[in-house]
Order: sequence, then structure tokens, then C-alpha cells
Amino acid sequence: MNSDFNGDPMKAQHVFFPKIINGASQFVIPVFQRDYSWTEENCRQLWKDIMLIATAPGERGHFIGSVVYIQSGDSNAGFSRWLLIDGQQRMTTLTLLMAALRDHITETKWAGSENGPVARKIEAYFLRNPLEEGEKGFKLQLRRHDNETLQAIIAGTPVPETPSVNLRDNFELFRDLLKEADPERVYAGINRLMLVDVTLERGIDDPQLIFESLNSTGVSLSASDLIRNFILMSLTEKAQTRLYRDYWGKIEDLFRGNDRVFSNFIRDYLALRSQPAKLERSDLVYAAFRRAFGGIGHDPEALEALLTDLLRRARQYAAFAVGSGPDERARAFSQLRHLADVPAILIMRLLEAHEVQQTLSEPELLEAVRLIESYLLRRAVIGGQSRGYGLEFAKLAYRIDDAQPLASLKAAFARMPAAYAFPEDEEFERALLEGDLYHKRVCKHVLDGLENRDSKEQSDTGGYSIEHIMPQNEKMPEAWRVMLGEGWQGVRQSWLHRLGNLTLTGYNSTYSDKPLAEKQMIEHGFRQSSVRLNQDVRDAPVWTEAEMSARGARLAARALTVWPRLDADTKMIREMEKEELKARAASRCLDKVVMTDEAKALFNALRDRIKADFPEVIEMAEAKSVSYHDPDFFLEVIPRKRGLGLLIGIDYNEVDGRDETVQDTANYSFVVNASYQGGVLINLLDLDQLKQAMQVIARAHTLISGAG
Repeated sequence: MNSDFNGDPMKAQHVFFPKIINGASQFVIPVFQRDYSWTEENCRQLWKDIMLIATAPGERGHFIGSVVYIQSGDSNAGFSRWLLIDGQQRMTTLTLLMAALRDHITETKWAGSENGPVARKIEAYFLRNPLEEGEKGFKLQLRRHDNETLQAIIAGTPVPETPSVNLRDNFELFRDLLKEADPERVYAGINRLMLVDVTLERGIDDPQLIFESLNSTGVSLSASDLIRNFILMSLTEKAQTRLYRDYWGKIEDLFRGNDRVFSNFIRDYLALRSQPAKLERSDLVYAAFRRAFGGIGHDPEALEALLTDLLRRARQYAAFAVGSGPDERARAFSQLRHLADVPAILIMRLLEAHEVQQTLSEPELLEAVRLIESYLLRRAVIGGQSRGYGLEFAKLAYRIDDAQPLASLKAAFARMPAAYAFPEDEEFERALLEGDLYHKRVCKHVLDGLENRDSKEQSDTGGYSIEHIMPQNEKMPEAWRVMLGEGWQGVRQSWLHRLGNLTLTGYNSTYSDKPLAEKQMIEHGFRQSSVRLNQDVRDAPVWTEAEMSARGARLAARALTVWPRLDADTKMIREMEKEELKARAASRCLDKVVMTDEAKALFNALRDRIKADFPEVIEMAEAKSVSYHDPDFFLEVIPRKRGLGLLIGIDYNEVDGRDETVQDTANYSFVVNASYQGGVLINLLDLDQLKQAMQVIARAHTLISGAG
């Protein structure tokens, strides 16, 4: 028994199954629990255990696990109602077995010994509460559609048209097994099944901690299970049912069968709330969620507000991550999702601006989605790195400005680090014209986009494959070698996998390595093809380097419009830079930059002049210096023992009227303690030098601000 079950007030004891289920009581599966999931294999193992223990010597029992339950809050003196926290699968399966045994005895009119099973006693001891009405008349109440099937089985009525399949099939399995078994032996085995009976006291024991302890011993639960239980478990059954119905059940429906996507949603939801420098691992999101919302179950208003927010955000996330549909937005989401799933956090943020803030119109939303697709597609074509995309897309989401979502997205793209830069037209076009597109994972995406984008008559390319017009066969057929000329091997090597030689067809095997004319004339050949990509090759008399080059150039030019370049507002970019610098500066402490008293006095005088002359300046504490930006860097002040080193962001030859205090950093291997690059270094030793230094600083500021 787990050590967490020891001590007061929690009560834990070994109890035979009949003692747990007998009496005027009911076990209710809370709404936060999973559906019944035991398979035929689980049931056959339980059956095997029952048959073995039935004939074992002595009075020993057979341990089959634990049941953990807590008062539901609506019991009375004559009737106890319990929320079953752990043990649903075992209790449900045994209930199915007892119902099957009851029916078998009734149908076969079996009569055993005086102590053998009797149908009406099985009904009263294991299945029903004969003195209760309605739902309370059943000893076990499952959740949702599971309950309809179980109650039909117990009542002996037809199961629903869409039953719980596992319940129905396992019940029928036990009915079949009983045909070849002795009911008295089965009953004896059931009576010797033993469980650890763990009773919790509401308001004292923490059922979630017990649940997690059970989970750690091997019960595999998803992040959705754990978070659902954490949110709902401490509530009364009435509150659990309402919040599950109104919120959590709807969230589950959005991600049903997609546990990984749900975990990613929680990861991204938490990231948007706290904007961490590093994303949580998807398999650790439950712990992160619990840290973020520790005691929320004890604050009903805060809990409902959280569930309201979670449901809205989940709908946004699922619309991209698992959604589908014929409308333009759904198609745009689908096309983007085929490239990567990491934009989900960004899409969630954009949908918030569209639906809640109402600052992003539908056309602007579609433009934003296409821009993200263009970014991913262009980078895939040029071979840009994709590792680390998760965090980079999270940062893009953080930078969205609710007042100007589309403009701020474009500015954020423009401010991506060099390793993740948005590819320019020239680089993208060159990769399309000269690169091996066939072996890029986005090859079909490119061809499909060139075929269908912005066309009102869409070609269904789902079943199409990529076709090489000039065939791949290294032993080029004679007709092709003659057409390509003496240098056919070089042409093949250079052009085989380039855009100019690739197309889409539903008849790839038909075309094979046939000569060009035959590929054009055969049934379903190029001349009959409705694929727009094939228009260059339909009537081409030859297919040589010249034709492939011309077609590649035409398609590449179209690609530049299908996946457009980034066009960001310069003013918005600079404003974003400034705000991010301000935020970074605010998080740092100037007092941590160590200075001597002599350096401190000079620094204070210099600082006063800088702030007076450049009121918008951003002051940034570095590890061993202080830097100044507006928003570009123009000055770094480096404390020295007897003064200050001023590293100025200007070329030495741009300084007018310089004297011996103005030094060219080109003469230095490096500047001690510097964090930035600058062309001029001034060693400020006294206040008399301040005027000259400020003239150079002002010149640098003028140049970076664009006024010079």
C-alpha cells in the first residue's frame, strides 16, 4: 500500500469486494474522470484470477487494486453517496460481471447449493438499491453516455443505439464465459476478491494529492486528465457537473483524440500569460499549470473566470490545430498547418485580436496567416534552420500589439534574429531557380500553391504525385538523350530536381520514362491534362535546358506573389525596438555597475548632460558598463579606476575637429569591458573634457537618428 495512504484522518484497509459494494450506497464516477476503457484482455485476466482464487485452499483473498472515494456531499442517514476517485475500471467491470451472472442464472434457471448465488440477491447486493428511486437506485453511476449503457444492462433493457462499446462488449464477453463455467465457482471467486479501501474526508484530505500519488505508480493519465482533475476534484459534485458541462467538457470535445495537441495548447496558453524566456516541455505542462493556478479551486469566481478564458482560447487554438472546413479561413489554416504546427500560439493571439479586441479584420487575419505561411515556406525552400521555431513563434505572439495587430506582426517578423530572418525575394527566387526542390519536404506544397492559389477553379491535388517531366532514370532513354544533346548527363544532373522540371499528375506511373511526345499524346497525357502547371509542356516540341529554365523562371516569378515578401512599416519597427529596449532596461539595475567614487562623479555629470540633450534616450545597465540607445546604440560608458571610457558608435573619420583625446578603436585589439562595437574611444578623466566628448556623442546620436 502506498505510504501516502497512512495516517489520519484518511482511512485505508483491506476489504473484500462484496463488503464495499453492499448496503444502501452508491458510487458515482465524477465528471472529471475518464470514460470506461477496460478491454477484453483486461476482462479475461480478471476472469482468470477469479477462477483461480475460487478453488485456492484456505480463506485467503486475491488483491486486485484499490478504490479511493470521498463523500459526495449529499448523503443522508439511510443512504451514502461516494465520489469514486480511483477504481472505476475495476468496479465497473465487476458490476458487468455480476449483471451477466444474474442474467445467466435467470435465463438457465440454475439452482445451486444453499450458499450459492441467487439472481435477486445479486440484484440487491451488487447492482441495485431497492429502496431508492431514479438514479439513486443504481449502486454505480458512470459518467456521460457510459451511464446510459450500464443502466440499460442492469435494467435488462436494450442498450442505446450508440452504446459505450467497451461496456457492451465486455458484458457480452462475460455472458459467453459463463456458458462454460460453474456459477457457484464464479461467485465464490468474486467473494474472495480483495481491494484496498481508501476513504477520504472532505475538507481535510486532498483528493488531488492522492490521485497524483496513484498516477505515479503506473496509471497512465494524460495532461488533460490531470488538469481536469486538479481543477474540479476539490469541488462538490454539483459544482463539478456544472463546470464540466459548461466549460471543461467543451474543451475536451475540441481536442478529443489529440492529447498531444491539448498539451501543446496548455503550454502555449501558459506562455501567453507569463511570456517566459523558455517554453515548457509539453510532457511537463501539468506541473506548470499547477504552479500557475495553485489554489484556484478554492476561489469559485477566479476558477470560473479561468475556465471561461481557457474555453475561448481553446476554441481559437483548435480552429488552427485540428480544425477543418471549406471556408477560406479554414483552408488557410490547413495550408499553414501542413508546413508546421508551431504557429498555433501566434494564431491564437491573432484570433484574440480579431474576435475579442476586434482590431483585426477578417481580410487582415487572412493576410497575417498567408504572411506566416510565406515565412515558413520561403525558409524551407532556402534551407533555413527550423530548430527553435517554437520559442521564436512564441516571441512573435508576445510582440503583437492589440491596437495594430497586423502591422506589429510585420514589424516583429522584421526584427527576427539573423538565424530566423524572413527571406528576401532574391534569396527565395534563387533557391527556386537553382536548388533541388524535389527533395525538400515542401515540394508538393510549392507545386500545389502554384497550381491553385487565388484560382476560383481549384484542382484537387490530394491524390496527385510529383512528376519529373525529364525522367529520373539514370539510364536516360535514347529519345531523351538525343533530345538533350551531347551534354545530356550534365543537363540531367543540373536540372532534374529543379522547379522547372517538376509538375503534378494523377498518372505518374502512366508517364514513366516515356519520350516527351508520348507523354503528351497518351491517354491522360500532358495534352489532356487540366493541371495548369502543365501548360508549358503540353505542346512543347522539345524539353531541354532552355524550356526548363523558362518554365522555372515563370513559376518562380509566380511564387513571389503566392508567397509574398515581408513589407513592414519602418516606424513601427523602430517603435517596437524602443519598447523592447525600455522593457529590458527596466529589468536591470544601474546600481549593480561597479564604479569608483571618481568615476561615479564623472558619470553623474555626463548622465545629466545626456538626458538633457536627448530626452528620449534609453539607458541600459550592462554587466560592467552603461549603454545608451535611441533606439539604436550610440554610446557605451565603461567605468575605469580614474575616469570613464566612452565607446561611441561612430566611425573615427566621421568626427569633426578631433583632438588627441579622440582615439580610433581600429588601433585596439579590443576595448576592455565593452559590450558593443564602436569606432571611437574617448578616455574621460575630468569635467573639462566633457564639452568635447558631448560634441562627439551628439554627432553619433545625429547619425543614428537619421538627421545627419
